[in-house]
Amino acid sequence: MKLLFVNHRDIFHPQAGGAEQVIYEVGKRLVKKGIEVYWMSENKGTAEEEIDGIKLIRKGNSLTLHYYSLKEVKKYDVVIDSVAHAVPFFSYKVNERSIGLIHHVHQDVVDFELNPLLSHVVKFLEKRVKNYPRLISVSNTTKEELVKRFGINENVIKVIYNGIDHEKFTPGEKSEYPLILWIGRLKKYKNPLDAIKIYKKLSNKRAVLIMVGSGEMEKEIKDVIAGEKNIFFLGKVDEKKKIELYQKAWVVLSTSFIEGWGMTVVEANSCGTPAVAYSTGSMPEIIREGVNGFLVNYKDYNKAAEAINYLIEDENLMRYLSKLSYESSLKYDWNKTSEEYYKYIWETVAD
Repeated sequence: MKLLFVNHRDIFHPQAGGAEQVIYEVGKRLVKKGIEVYWMSENKGTAEEEIDGIKLIRKGNSLTLHYYSLKEVKKYDVVIDSVAHAVPFFSYKVNERSIGLIHHVHQDVVDFELNPLLSHVVKFLEKRVKNYPRLISVSNTTKEELVKRFGINENVIKVIYNGIDHEKFTPGEKSEYPLILWIGRLKKYKNPLDAIKIYKKLSNKRAVLIMVGSGEMEKEIKDVIAGEKNIFFLGKVDEKKKIELYQKAWVVLSTSFIEGWGMTVVEANSCGTPAVAYSTGSMPEIIREGVNGFLVNYKDYNKAAEAINYLIEDENLMRYLSKLSYESSLKYDWNKTSEEYYKYIWETVAD
């Protein structure tokens, strides 16, 4: 069995993120199950040709990869197109055993990031995901969006939750002071500046906000927090530092307009940290109110600050929710996720 993942970036790409982590975690486990796994991406990254049994193929750039992939996908028993940047790879045109992996629906997100003309084109192209014979959605929220926005038959869509590595993401020692963590790509639709606005409304003056990530808004964030006493921007950090911050934090704050899968919330929960998040995208699917976090309406800075104040004013409450957050994270596991992929791949071959 030869399986090909097609995705703009591989795990070594300097801008690799959540979508790449999914392919890596699932792919290396599928290798152990006896599947020959390949990963095709644009030609940018290191010279590594293999990682944990996954064979890496690099061709072209972010645009020409779409052309090169159509020539490559004919060679494989099953192809999974990771539609992480809205525009599909259209593998279904040359390989009938193609699966579209949908991380989230971009129809509204592209308005934040692109000019009106390009946004219109990308929206049109994204709608072509309805032509895949099979789709994997990372959440029920995303599945509902696919059905509602594109009129896709729900029987075509298989929901497979992303997982977590519970040997790596584990609870640790909390900070001595209330530490609020914002972590993510510095993109407009993730609203990183909202975290600063919310922080400034807190009544607890001992609280510290740490922001982590990289992207196009980095300079803007640095300018906004210049001179602020208790707001720190760390930029991009390595995996060890990221886990340490998750463990030390009293709460993780998510301000995204939409997340097909709230990976930072699940990672934080696994490290014993509850979340305060906007009630958008998959967050209501992941967060149980008063158990592993709290939900507030989109851009309701006052309610977000109230939720954080409530959580950090009582250390005993924080530690209680820390325990519940960890327990809630146990339902997500990469071994379970990869088993679901394994079954679905063989179902695709059998059809």
